[in-house]
Amino acid sequence: AAPGLAALVAASFLIGVLSTAAQQAVPFAAELAPDATRGRMVGQVMTGLLLGILLARTLSGFVGGWFGWRAMFSAAAGLSVGLALLAGLTLPRIPAATGLSYGRLMASVVDLARSQPALRRAALSQALLFAAFNAFWTSLALFVEGPPFGLTPAGAGLFGLIGAAGALCAPLAGRFADTKSPRPVVIGGAALTLLAFAVFGLFGGRALAGIVAGVLLIDIGINTALIANQTRVYALAAGARGRINTVFFTAIFVGGALGASAGTRAFAAGGWPLLCLVGGAFAGAALLVPLIEGKDGPPRA
Repeated sequence: AAPGLAALVAASFLIGVLSTAAQQAVPFAAELAPDATRGRMVGQVMTGLLLGILLARTLSGFVGGWFGWRAMFSAAAGLSVGLALLAGLTLPRIPAATGLSYGRLMASVVDLARSQPALRRAALSQALLFAAFNAFWTSLALFVEGPPFGLTPAGAGLFGLIGAAGALCAPLAGRFADTKSPRPVVIGGAALTLLAFAVFGLFGGRALAGIVAGVLLIDIGINTALIANQTRVYALAAGARGRINTVFFTAIFVGGALGASAGTRAFAAGGWPLLCLVGGAFAGAALLVPLIEGKDGPPRA
């Protein structure tokens, strides 16, 4: 119902603050899950979260194309109220993991970031991957709506359906992280993301098939690395998973914001080739983080 840009920006800020409730479902599930199956449980919850993110692009493209952007926001508002009621009626109650005051808890978030190098490395690698992810997705619609493709907003939204296939790999990544080790999964996910930008750069500029292949690669890569990194950090401190989640996702969202800004600027300045270079640089940096880490955890000199 915003009458102007200022109100729309303020409402968008509130959406950004309050939609982090969705991210609380992940450490909540990790707290409920047994140690032996935590990766698989986190993978299942993240599958739902990622499918929602990706399919929302498709849904909003169609609703916005047919009924306007205000209709999509109105529908999202109704869904949010319904989900709040559903969560209140169905989610289990668990006792607080600590008796610290809220102020002490917030201060301990900083202490966790300082004292847990594995958490810092996981947050950094995933933040760089999310920067690559957002650099691509924020500019994709602009690219495919122009020549040579000329797709409508609804057509551009269909790429969310392709990306949803990548979200279905999340439980497999969680199961592998449970039985083997999260580190090779992170390396593989980052490598797939880097490969996706190579495919975008070589083939995506002139063929939709190249974009489709790259979308599959980037979503599989980002999602598998995310599940592995989450499995890793949630095992660090059993009573502090909510605070670990705060450090982890704060870094990810900062990386995503920087990636979105860098991607749109790169696309405006140099078009699709420069966007692919910027996204590939983020993905390459994300790959270096686990590669320079020693096999058993600490980084090599």
